[in-house]
This record gives sequence, C-alpha cells and structure tokens, in this order.
Amino acid sequence: MINLIPMTVRGAEKLREELEKLKNVKRPRIILAITEARKHGDLKENAEYHSAREEQSFCEGRIQEIESKLSNAQIIDITKISNDGRVVFGSTVTVLNIETNEIFTYQIVGDDEANFKKNLISINSPMSRGLIGKTVNTVVIICTPSGDVQYKILRIDYI
Repeated sequence: MINLIPMTVRGAEKLREELEKLKNVKRPRIILAITEARKHGDLKENAEYHSAREEQSFCEGRIQEIESKLSNAQIIDITKISNDGRVVFGSTVTVLNIETNEIFTYQIVGDDEANFKKNLISINSPMSRGLIGKTVNTVVIICTPSGDVQYKILRIDYI
C-alpha cells in the first residue's frame, strides 16, 4: 500500500517549479561543467570534475525525491472543502496563547511546505496534531519543549 503524502495546491506547485528548474536549468549546467572538467585531463586528481559529479549526484537524488513525492501526493485544495467549523489539513487557524495573551495564525500544511517563519506548520507537528478536528472556542493543550501550553482557537478559515 502506498502512503499518500498530503500537500496543499501551493505546495505541489512549488515542488513542480523546483523540479522544472532542476531538470531544465541545473542538470544541463552540471553536465556542461562535467564536460569542461573532463577536458582538463587526469580525472583522478581533477577537483572540478569530482565537485561537478558530486553536484550531479545531489541533483539527480533531489529530482527522484520530488518525482516520488509528487507521484504519491494527495493534493488537497482547502478552498473546495466545505467549512464545517473544524480544523483540517490546509486550514488557517488563529489561536490565542492563554498564558501570554499572544495571538498566532498558522496554516496546516505538508512536511515539505512547513516554514515556521511564514506561519506554515507541518501536519505532523505537535501543534497541528493538537488542533486537528477541534472547533472555535476550544482550548487545547500543546506539549512543547518548554512545557505544556494552552491555546484557545479563535478562528478557522478555509482559504
């Protein structure tokens, strides 16, 4: 059985863009670098050749990784899901830290899309796991490295 990887529409687009750049820009540039390095003679002591081959290996590995993720992706368009008032994958959640009175807004996304600085949190993060399935005005307790933190869900958007 294949494990589907949840991904937002935006996350899938970003992976496709990266794949396109790797295949059509970076791969040809690396091949050219290898060709040029080969012209310098003895390959055993040719640092440019070994560097280009290493870069090629990384590039090809990343291409395979992205292709695998996209082929196993379960792309979820949150705007096409009817909002039943529950936190689900792709939803944007505004929460209040009860202790500090700080308000945060996060979107729950796939692992590859997660970027805490942009308030994109992974579906597999403790915060997401604590929020999934909950409704507005629910208080959740999230286990963090610095201890348990209570959050109150203020708003849930499907945008």
